[in-house]
Amino acid sequence: MIDFYFHPTPNPAKVALMLEEAGLEYQLKPVDTRKGEQHLAAFRAINPNAKVPAIVDHDGPGGAPARLFDSSAILLYLAEKSGRFLGPAEIRPELLSWLFFIASGVGPYSGQAVHFQHMAPEKNDYAINRYRREVQRHYQVLDERLQGRDYLLGEDYSIVDMSAWGWLDRAPVALAGEDDPLAAFAHLRAWFERVDSRPAVARARAVGKDHSFKKDMDEETRRALFPSNYPVQKPEA
Repeated sequence: MIDFYFHPTPNPAKVALMLEEAGLEYQLKPVDTRKGEQHLAAFRAINPNAKVPAIVDHDGPGGAPARLFDSSAILLYLAEKSGRFLGPAEIRPELLSWLFFIASGVGPYSGQAVHFQHMAPEKNDYAINRYRREVQRHYQVLDERLQGRDYLLGEDYSIVDMSAWGWLDRAPVALAGEDDPLAAFAHLRAWFERVDSRPAVARARAVGKDHSFKKDMDEETRRALFPSNYPVQKPEA
């Protein structure tokens, strides 16, 4: 059994998709990040970085529990555990390169585009322009990669596609105001539709729907999501 620590945001969505695609048995552990539950000691014992997703595999290597955090690490682990969605060994260098391109590029720049457009207390035109343009640049790299390919590794649907799907699903938020944010990226758009039509995607979208996550963006939420924006509170003597 796998404990899956989840909030309905892009990085946990990738892991939800992998769990559903691989048919691995898991138990959902909601973490309401807008309430600050990621900062509780019990969760920080699982992920010291206080972010979701995280998993605890109670049947890890040698039968011992295994703790993992960071969505790319989790995807690699689950692919190796299940023996699926890694592609053939000869394309492993491509898999690693594209997986970490998404982890270091598509994800962080998309996240910053979302932050400065939707969550920053004041509009910063420079930041918005920079991150939107970087999102578009990363989309162009993916679009060129997908020319003549069904999936990012070619014919093989893999964890790379799952990782990219988690963020491309939020393209309307990252590129807010555009009627069709993928209109300029025909190959990427066709790929997204191909992945998004998979039955496991519908199941992944349903993960956590029966849990009432906080939606308000109030002071509690801002302090929970962006603690570095606030002075460090020293414990009383």
